[in-house]
Amino acid sequence: VHDLEQTSAEDRRYVLFATQKGVVKRTPLADYSRPRSAGLIAIDLREGDELIGAAVTNGEQEIMLFSDAGKVARFRETDLRVLSRQASGVRGIRLTAIGDDSEGEDDAGDDDANDTPVNAKVIGLIVIGDGDVLTVSERGYGKRTDVADFPVRKRGGKGVIAQSLTDKTGALVSAIQVQATDELMLIADSGKLIRTRVSEVRVLGRNTQGVRLIRLEEGEALMGVDRIEAQGEDEAGTEPATGA
Repeated sequence: VHDLEQTSAEDRRYVLFATQKGVVKRTPLADYSRPRSAGLIAIDLREGDELIGAAVTNGEQEIMLFSDAGKVARFRETDLRVLSRQASGVRGIRLTAIGDDSEGEDDAGDDDANDTPVNAKVIGLIVIGDGDVLTVSERGYGKRTDVADFPVRKRGGKGVIAQSLTDKTGALVSAIQVQATDELMLIADSGKLIRTRVSEVRVLGRNTQGVRLIRLEEGEALMGVDRIEAQGEDEAGTEPATGA
């Protein structure tokens, strides 16, 4: 009975994969219920592409794909047809170069990703839940934005602006969903680290560059951001984000 209940639950869930070139794929979780010692094929990656994220969904959620050019595509999971483990997937977002601030759904749904600009890549996958969207750039600028500010469109389009980028901000490096009670750990390529409260990060609109979250020296770049479990109010060492 337990096995039947487990299989039934898995039949209602899916595994979602996203790659650097904007390819996304949805496969039933049940397809991975019989693991092998050598592992299972999860996705057929195209030459030069890399997996950037995976998540388990309930089949009726909404997806957000973020590119380092500061763009995001938000679409419904049901826009993705169900594919086998061996499949490579379909286009989730049409990548554009950094500095292209146009927004639209040109050629939405086209699955040919061979025209992806070499200087653009997907850096974040969010399966939408509760909380704001936090975006952070390589020069340490970031902000929170209400999920409602991001329009739902068909998959495969160019997306909309998630964070306004300039030479001062650098490229987008991270996008995660956060609660106001969370804390963040920001890590630079030099090894510099700062911990701050999410509540210290301003809530701003999509087309803004944000505020400085970490002060970096010339040549330093932010490598990643991670959400951490909030500690007590008397926890020492938490630093507020500074203004721009």
